[in-house]
Amino acid sequence: MRLIDRYLLRQLVGPVVLATLALTAVALLSQSLAGLDLIVNQRQSALVFLKITLLYMPQLINLILPIAVFVAALVALNRLHTEQEIVVCFAGGMSRWRVISPAMRLACTVAFLALVMNLFVQPACFRLLRQELFEVRTDLAATLVREGEFATPTPGLTVYAQSVDGAGNLVNLFIHQTKADGSDSTYSAEKGRIARAQGRPVLILQNGSNQELSSRGVLNYLTFRSYTFDLTSLSSSDELIHYKPSDRWIHELFFPDLQQDWERRNRLDLLAQGHARIATPLYNIAFMALALSAILGGGFSRLGYGRRIASMAAVAAMVRLVGFLALSASEDSAWLNILQYAVPMGATAYAMATIFRQKVSRHIDITAPRAAPPLLGAGA
Repeated sequence: MRLIDRYLLRQLVGPVVLATLALTAVALLSQSLAGLDLIVNQRQSALVFLKITLLYMPQLINLILPIAVFVAALVALNRLHTEQEIVVCFAGGMSRWRVISPAMRLACTVAFLALVMNLFVQPACFRLLRQELFEVRTDLAATLVREGEFATPTPGLTVYAQSVDGAGNLVNLFIHQTKADGSDSTYSAEKGRIARAQGRPVLILQNGSNQELSSRGVLNYLTFRSYTFDLTSLSSSDELIHYKPSDRWIHELFFPDLQQDWERRNRLDLLAQGHARIATPLYNIAFMALALSAILGGGFSRLGYGRRIASMAAVAAMVRLVGFLALSASEDSAWLNILQYAVPMGATAYAMATIFRQKVSRHIDITAPRAAPPLLGAGA
């Protein structure tokens, strides 16, 4: 790679990296605000919240990469062209392809990295994410108690705890249970803690009492220093982790197990998601080409390229919108998956045609002031 190629590439890499980091930070902020439910309602730790937020990153990065490439390329190319550095390249004999090749190579590199994330990183992260969300949803402590509220985790069982201290103890605990035979039991305790005994989940109550009213109307009253309340009925569940299309490996999308009822009914959805995994990285190349077209698709202008940039930004937004529509349509008809490739490739072809349609100007605009003509009679 020649010196001028490396220079042009350096001018593009920096803005692309900065734009990607900035947009990722904004996306993570919005995602973290949406995930505050884990801390507020599910009473999960900040570590769990951070882990779930970070596991969303591969998908977020893949969504914002084309936008970051487009914005960063516009900023860098507009500066290079306004300061006549690209004009100097043309004046030095460089072809139009030589000038745009560093940008296109960068776009192809970004597209390859996005493809790797789509095929390998995202499924791995989303599987871990689904397992983490499953554990949060089936967290017995979070399901059983709402601090300061009466909770009904299962029919016939009402639980109240005034607070939960830093050690995980339930303070001033109240439990009311209605059994299948019609009897009622009420437990109150100063403290309680969820633990496991002989492999079963239990709630250990301390310093409390039990009042039980049998179906015959007999009242039994008992005080205790420690009592073990069985929670097996709350934890026994045959629920399994269900992996969504975004969590599946690429071979599971293209070759689903048709013996499974869900996969047979959603075969077209899985196929569309599989093609989307491969086609989405092409938008990085398309958006880079559109950015090049916005700057190099017309003549040089000292006043900037605001109108051309605005036009190409609208085209880029329309292209991405049509891509989402193509994905939605592909979920109903398998042959429409070709549109997922045609949209970004068509945008790239359009941008390239616009770039190479413009003639190369090898004239450098030099605006140095001319010397004033000598005055008549000077030196006479």
